Amino acid sequence: MRILGISAFYHDSAAALVEDGQIVAAAQEERFSRIKHDPDWPAQAIETCLAQAGCTLADVDQVAYYEKPLLKFERLLETHLATAPRGFAAFAQAMPVWLKEKLFLKPLIVRKLSALAPGIDWESRLLFSEHHLSHAASAFYPSPFERAAVLTLDGVGEWCSTSLGFGEGADLRLDRELQFPHSLGLLYSAFTYYCGFKVNAGEYKLMGLAPYGEPRFAQSILDQLIDLKADGSFRLDLRYFDYVAGLRMTNARFDTLFGGPPRAAESALTQRHMDLAASIQAVTEDVVLR
Repeated sequence: MRILGISAFYHDSAAALVEDGQIVAAAQEERFSRIKHDPDWPAQAIETCLAQAGCTLADVDQVAYYEKPLLKFERLLETHLATAPRGFAAFAQAMPVWLKEKLFLKPLIVRKLSALAPGIDWESRLLFSEHHLSHAASAFYPSPFERAAVLTLDGVGEWCSTSLGFGEGADLRLDRELQFPHSLGLLYSAFTYYCGFKVNAGEYKLMGLAPYGEPRFAQSILDQLIDLKADGSFRLDLRYFDYVAGLRMTNARFDTLFGGPPRAAESALTQRHMDLAASIQAVTEDVVLR
């Protein structure tokens, strides 16, 4: 059986081809388009995967998309209703994109596939996986382990931001999860934003900056921003953040805690920014390993 996996329409679009349980090819679209973090339909990545496997799209039995868009829209809608009217600006910014394309990803993907391989009922072959189950599968199935605990952490999927599960053989389940807005990934992205880098793009720059600093703000993060429990679960103090209902990651309370406004993009990096990077890196590692 051949399964084509697709990630698209958010950031870093990509494709992978699995044949009888083995990954035979994988590629990111930005490698071909030369557009960093290219979010578009991964046409060239798909073409490359099929060529490497020596098959055509018509030979593919199933196509898997990495998350469930309707559940993601549910989160967006419920979050707006819970914070209205404060979150209207963010909601109004997101709605045109959702109403134009993201709510209708299934027919869009079917059209894309049909253009490449007409005459096939792609709707019946198209599957949607939950976001964190996709993360867990990409970690467990290529691993050398027959059975393993599986931990996933990111910004947010549909609702889930952190999951703990178990894999054995072909079986994989997620047993526990933490949900939006409490997210280690979004905490890291908040510092990415605060240090003047682009969210969902510049986190690697923040990580690269960390070794040049000292974690002198780590205790402030642990005391004020994140309530870390003995079992590794956590909650964020949302009074310091604006990502739930606003258009920014952080707010004035965050600025006061760390001694100033966010760094302007492309402005000079100071030792303070390096220390902030070192601090959130240390806290992130502490949370992951707890």
